[in-house]
Amino acid sequence: MMANMTLAIPAELKKEMDKLAFVNWSEIARTAIKEKVIQFQVIEEITKNSKFTEKDALELGKKVNHAMAEKFLKKWAERK
Repeated sequence: MMANMTLAIPAELKKEMDKLAFVNWSEIARTAIKEKVIQFQVIEEITKNSKFTEKDALELGKKVNHAMAEKFLKKWAERK
């Protein structure tokens, strides 16, 4: 048995989809959603025993952003 789901899309996207009337958009949506569910399940499985917190992730993100900015600025300075 299948459950129904309604979603909203931008009007422009709907116009483009309507031009491709031969496409089974429901099947594409089902497949895409199923693939995303599988991806999230894999992530959950990989991280289920992790001690890495959201705070840790934010701190790591800040460090990566800082390092990338320094790298970019260094390359930019070398160009001059």
